Amino acid sequence: MNPEDAWNNIDPLGEALHFLRMSGTFYCRSELSAPWGLNMPPMKDCLMFHFVTSGSFWLEAGTRRCRLQPGSLALVPHGAGHVLLSEIGAVPARLFDLHRENLSDRYEILRHGGGGTAMTLICGAVRFDHPAAHRLLMLLPDLIVVSASNSPDEDGIRSVLRLMAAEAAAMRPGGETIVTRLADILVIQAIRSWIERDPDARTGWLGALQDRQIGRALTLVHRDPARAWTLASLAEEASMSRSAFAARFKALVGVPAMHYVAQWRMNLAASQLRERSEGLASLAGRLGYQSEAAFSRAFKRFMGVPPGAIQQAAARTGGNDVQSLAEQGGRRD
Repeated sequence: MNPEDAWNNIDPLGEALHFLRMSGTFYCRSELSAPWGLNMPPMKDCLMFHFVTSGSFWLEAGTRRCRLQPGSLALVPHGAGHVLLSEIGAVPARLFDLHRENLSDRYEILRHGGGGTAMTLICGAVRFDHPAAHRLLMLLPDLIVVSASNSPDEDGIRSVLRLMAAEAAAMRPGGETIVTRLADILVIQAIRSWIERDPDARTGWLGALQDRQIGRALTLVHRDPARAWTLASLAEEASMSRSAFAARFKALVGVPAMHYVAQWRMNLAASQLRERSEGLASLAGRLGYQSEAAFSRAFKRFMGVPPGAIQQAAARTGGNDVQSLAEQGGRRD
């Protein structure tokens, strides 16, 4: 394969979406009857989503208000508190004040309302550990609403919604795993739909990924962070002069190229340290550092704390999973 063909097979934006692997997933099937209202507490560092399997309701997030119909999917990417209402003027109850039936550690059923018109929806709170996912989520608006009827992925979204609704209702053996995988697909489809139709998705880091030359350089750093990257080697991969590459990279991404490389490595390291699955020496070597001491110095310089502090925090919180975050949010409110 010649270099041109190799580049044609690189999809920087697609690879960034590939990093949207959910962790700490937590789901709730809500069976509601009018009038009803739910006050959803903020959940730090989480993306929350709601999709309607039957009926309709109002969602209020910040200054935005929208009506969600069957087949609609709403994302609240930054974990902000928001309100769900059967009708304008309904009084919302605090989510964690209501009884929920726990089906598993990460799945529950909520039944609530005044006995009128029924509706069902599935809500979720998820976290993403990969630094590419964090970067992408930071760029998303406060609310994304996708309807199967106005999405380029209409048939696919409808099929996934039908299957997810059926699995959530039946909860047969393996159903929780299937719901989790389907939620991955739905969230990625919603974000992809936003990228395709919103001009803001063609600026900043997302715009850089879609730039032919800078996108290639970013993808190669993401694929091989341990490589001894230099400004010259990145410029060569992008088929640009050093000065032109440096200027264009900073203009699109917002930071110098070598700062981005170091920052990417440190964010990867923090993600691995939170999982507590690898020793410091091994992690240092995998990210291109010659010694554990050199890695620790670089980590503290970028992150403000030594790597051991991340490991200790992860040990205290059990990985900071969404279930515990949700319960903490309920107590705070």
